[in-house]
Parts: sequence; structure tokens; C-alpha cells
Amino acid sequence: MRAPDPFVPSLFRVDRVWREASDTATLGLVALQGEIPAFLSGQFFMLYAFGIGEIPVSVSGLWDRGPLLHTVRAVGAVSQALCRLRPGETVGVRGPYGSPWPLPEAEGGDLLLIAGGLGLAPIRSALLQALAERGRYGQIALLYGARSPEDLLFGEEIERWRSRPDLQVEVTVDHASPAWRGSVGVVPARIADARFSPERVIACVCGPEVMMRYSASALLRAGVPAARIFLSLERNMKCAFAVCGRCQFGPTFVCRDGPVFPYDRIARLLSIREL
Repeated sequence: MRAPDPFVPSLFRVDRVWREASDTATLGLVALQGEIPAFLSGQFFMLYAFGIGEIPVSVSGLWDRGPLLHTVRAVGAVSQALCRLRPGETVGVRGPYGSPWPLPEAEGGDLLLIAGGLGLAPIRSALLQALAERGRYGQIALLYGARSPEDLLFGEEIERWRSRPDLQVEVTVDHASPAWRGSVGVVPARIADARFSPERVIACVCGPEVMMRYSASALLRAGVPAARIFLSLERNMKCAFAVCGRCQFGPTFVCRDGPVFPYDRIARLLSIREL
């Protein structure tokens, strides 16, 4: 019997669609045959819009016998097509691929989650897992920033998280109207407000690359070792298993060796302009 072609996606049906922002939607996907493949928080799937193409999208939720959740921002032809999908339509799915968030390493210590923009989607899966196993961690803090209040994702869920006494949530925006009553400023500046012990924290960071670089620098200044800082990179992944070379990042391939990397492994690469 021939092994299945790794380039051929499985068929999934769109079960639900949640509109997160004017240009962002969360898709709930159900396998048409078999079960959803087991995955870990931080990994990604390749989503295929038939007749257009496929893109890598990190999982934005946990699998508890419900749909597979992906949050997509409409910025290109494929992501726009995915955001236009409606319940009952089909999409191709390959995966999961890549390295997960190091949540087991954080057990017994603190967990600091830092997200910028759409980076909250893969961070959300880590947070949901940590909250489902809350007793395994010490302090848990979420720092989240967006361009404006209108760009904030998972708004109702953020308010529920804020009401939890066992979770610190800090939200900031780059710019806002006078009606905004929250913080204005960049996410790295909020690290000083987070409650954690530098020597026992695992920091997970996802967002625009410049935001991640500044966040890593702020964490280092706060005393967090580089080996305990983890960044989720976004590169132009095409095959998802290091064959095509599209996502090569120095000596690594983001699809195979990432997307989650310890900062001490990639700090030098991030400092190289236009790499």
C-alpha cells in the first residue's frame, strides 16, 4: 500500500465562522473523514483554499472534541479567500507541522505570554492550555498589544480573562481616540508591569518581528535568560517539511525547526538586516 502523498490535503468542512475584526475571522473546521490530527499549542497547519493556494496558519484554540480553530487575517489572495468561507464550505488541511510552545518547561514556574496583533492567535492556544492545567504553573501573565482598539482580537474572551484572579492581563494599543480608556503604547514597555520571577519564567512571544526583537531585549534587561525566551517566527512557508527551501532562515528552516525557537538560537540571525 502506498504511503499518502504529504502534499495532498485532507478535506475539512467549515463548521463555524467567528468575525474577530473587520479583516480577521476564526474558522472552526471539522474533518470530513476521521478525526482531527493530534497537535500541540504553537504548531501550525497548512490551509488550502481550493483553486487559489495554501498558507501556514497556527492553531488558535485547543482540541477538545470540538472544531479545529484557526484565526486568519485577510492580507493576501489565500487569506482573503479563507476569510470569505461560510459554514458548509470545504477547505484543505495538511499538518500539524513545526515545534510547539515549551509549556512543559514552564511547569513549576511562571509563564509570560507576549502577543502583538495577530500574534495573539497562536498565543491564545498556549494560554488556554495553561489555564486548563492552572495548578501546574505559578504566575501567568498575558501582555497584548494591537494597532488600535478596533484591531483587538477575542474581545469578550479578554474581558473574561481579566476577571480571573489567577491571571494578569495587560492590553495596550499603539494609538486610540479619546474614548479609549486603556493603555496606549508598545507591548515591550509593559513587560516592566508583568509579575514573574526572571529566573523561573518561560516567556513566549509572537507578533511582528520588530516587536519580538524589542520584547526579547526588554526581557533580557529584566534578567530573563535568553534560553528561556521563545519566539514564534513567520516566514514564507510553502511545503511545510523543509523540502522547498522557501522558509530558510540562516541554517534553519522555520517549517521544520520552528516556528517556535529559543531566542539564544536565533538572536544573531534576527540581527542581520533583511535576512
